[in-house]
Amino acid sequence: MKIATLACSLFLVGCGIENLEPIPPRWGPAVTQELNALGFGNWIVVAEASFPVHSGRGVRTVSLDAEIPEVVDYIVDSYDNAENVTPTFSTARELPFVQNDRAPGIDFFRKRLKTSLYGHQVHEMANRSLTLLAQSSSKKFAILVIKTKTALPYSNVFIELDTGYWDHESEDALRAAMRKKAEIKPIDTP
Repeated sequence: MKIATLACSLFLVGCGIENLEPIPPRWGPAVTQELNALGFGNWIVVAEASFPVHSGRGVRTVSLDAEIPEVVDYIVDSYDNAENVTPTFSTARELPFVQNDRAPGIDFFRKRLKTSLYGHQVHEMANRSLTLLAQSSSKKFAILVIKTKTALPYSNVFIELDTGYWDHESEDALRAAMRKKAEIKPIDTP
């Protein structure tokens, strides 16, 4: 079988078909549609199987037959070239402390997740705090919860979307310039 695969690959390269795009997952178009609707202030929670369905307004839950690292990888790829939003990734502070003997597969999961998030800064915060932050944001902004079949504790990935064309440094510089301008008051002359 390996020889046949190698021969087929060599044939395709020889025909100039070496840069084939990977086939997106079946759920890809539906997730892309959801991601494209989101913007600044929105959150995405890529959740494990027992994550609760929230009944509040502004929270949409989608269930996928996929694992968290696979979905995160898809989201990272989707937003890497986006100009309108920049994702900020957060995971539970508890995740590195979960032992494989108590949660079989957690070591492999962490390796896969690290690969999916390669090149992106990942913030750690207590799982409860992340959940409360997302719930609090749902009062003003939409939250997309993508439930997966992953069954591991503290494996949720929280993604907060920020503007892609205006970063915090730009905002701080703008506010500083506005404060400076407000401090300079013209002297009235008679």
